Amino acid sequence: MSVDDGQRIFPPECYTKRGRLRREVYLSELERLQIELVKLQEWVKATGLRVAVLFEGRDAAGKGGAINRIAEATNHRVVRVVALGPPSDRERTQWYFQRYVAELPAAGEIVLFDRSWYNRAGVERVMGFASDAEVDEFLWAVPQFEDMLIRSGIILIKYWFSISDEEQERRFQARIDSPLKRWKLSPMDIESRNRWEEYSHAKDEMLRVTDTVGSPWWVVDGEDKRSARLNCISHLLTQVEYRDVVPDPIELPPRPAPVRTYERPPIDEQTFVPQRY
Repeated sequence: MSVDDGQRIFPPECYTKRGRLRREVYLSELERLQIELVKLQEWVKATGLRVAVLFEGRDAAGKGGAINRIAEATNHRVVRVVALGPPSDRERTQWYFQRYVAELPAAGEIVLFDRSWYNRAGVERVMGFASDAEVDEFLWAVPQFEDMLIRSGIILIKYWFSISDEEQERRFQARIDSPLKRWKLSPMDIESRNRWEEYSHAKDEMLRVTDTVGSPWWVVDGEDKRSARLNCISHLLTQVEYRDVVPDPIELPPRPAPVRTYERPPIDEQTFVPQRY
């Protein structure tokens, strides 16, 4: 892997003094990229492609925000988000990859994995939910597993969202301070905060072993949420060749003349939501 700053498309005045993208610039570019996402969605649907996108990273790195910006503009029947919880007792007895295989895309689908089978190399390893032997087996098997997916025709794209410990601390505190975000902070998140270096070692080995030619990791600099979302989406759009097959605008035909045979029931026979606003 290498760091590529690319060529920034906006002039300096589009950034704040802290070097972060201004809100109005961000929203305008996000809309442009979301229009492209709709084109990608329609192409995948029309051609029967199968696309799986993995979003990994530390807690509060920005994975969910990027996923939400993709999902909010697309058809949930085509672009599907998968965020699996801890495995059940039954799932723990299965082949490790089995519950993820069930969520892989069918023809005409894009699946966004909010965390994935890489849980074994990260949280399960650091928190002691998997033995050393299970982790070693996973790291040996996962390149073969992903190669099998790719050979079957699935387009597999993997993103790692990277943030500093200082930025994670700031985001954790923002979650504590906001009643709207407090639910995002779990005891597991707090414990992972205490094991930053352990996660760092686990992440480094995971990337070293599983960053392959056929299935590379793409690292997203997550320090600025706005730039991270735009960089991720714009890169995603380059990973699948697509054409614009979105239907052209149509003109609505005139409504047919009413035949006056329908009579609406009295309003007081229906129960309405109270109009408080």
